[in-house]
Amino acid sequence: MSNYFQNKVIAITGGSDGIGKALIETLLPLGAKIATCARNQDKLYQLQIAHSKEPLHCVVADVSNYNDCKNFIESTIKEFGGIDILINNAGISMRSLMVDADVDVIKKVMDINFMGAVYCTKLALPSIIERKGTIVGVSSIAGYRGLPGRSGYSASKFALNGWLEALRTELLNEGVNVMWVCPGFTKSNIRNAALNEKAMAQGESPLDETSLMSAENCAKEILQAVESRKRTLVLTFKGKQTVFINKFFPAWADKLTRNFFYKNGKLIK
Repeated sequence: MSNYFQNKVIAITGGSDGIGKALIETLLPLGAKIATCARNQDKLYQLQIAHSKEPLHCVVADVSNYNDCKNFIESTIKEFGGIDILINNAGISMRSLMVDADVDVIKKVMDINFMGAVYCTKLALPSIIERKGTIVGVSSIAGYRGLPGRSGYSASKFALNGWLEALRTELLNEGVNVMWVCPGFTKSNIRNAALNEKAMAQGESPLDETSLMSAENCAKEILQAVESRKRTLVLTFKGKQTVFINKFFPAWADKLTRNFFYKNGKLIK
């Protein structure tokens, strides 16, 4: 990677785990100035200690809370003078059939995955426009293809993709790049933290995490796309295959998706 990120101020939500943490640990050696937020104070503290001699600004924040986002963005601008790149990475998943799920599950997922990105982007937008920077949304294949048992998660990612596409169009002549990246299944804590039908963390992953793309490789792909100022990035062969089949053969995609997520008529993943 080139010196593109040298002295760039990069705000990353959800930096205490998974892709967010991998982004931070990839960017700091490249000379970037990083601000991050997360809900887990202990994990943020450990991150801060591990990088105590580097330009890392950590804020405890729940992105579904507008005032928390305001504190995060304003303190970042105060600390570093502005924001060049905003990576809306914070997110939560769910695993429950709609017939079983409390509506609070859908609301909580939407508030974190969609409204969190809206809040942080709105607050950072004047600085990003001034610096002709970049806005990134970490979306999902679920933003292209609705997934059973993850209806709220899919809804939040479809909303994120559409909103970012509209924002990209609004900012075409401002020198700002808006992009959304869609990892496939990646090693991270998102499945362990996924909400069940009662909006409680499930605490386990239904997938073999050892077979998934690492968060570090995912972070590198995302940063290369940011440097190239791409429009979209879809990761993994299965991810690209899913987007292609769903676009051109949607009825077939329905059957393939059903077969992937169900066994003997029951949701397994």
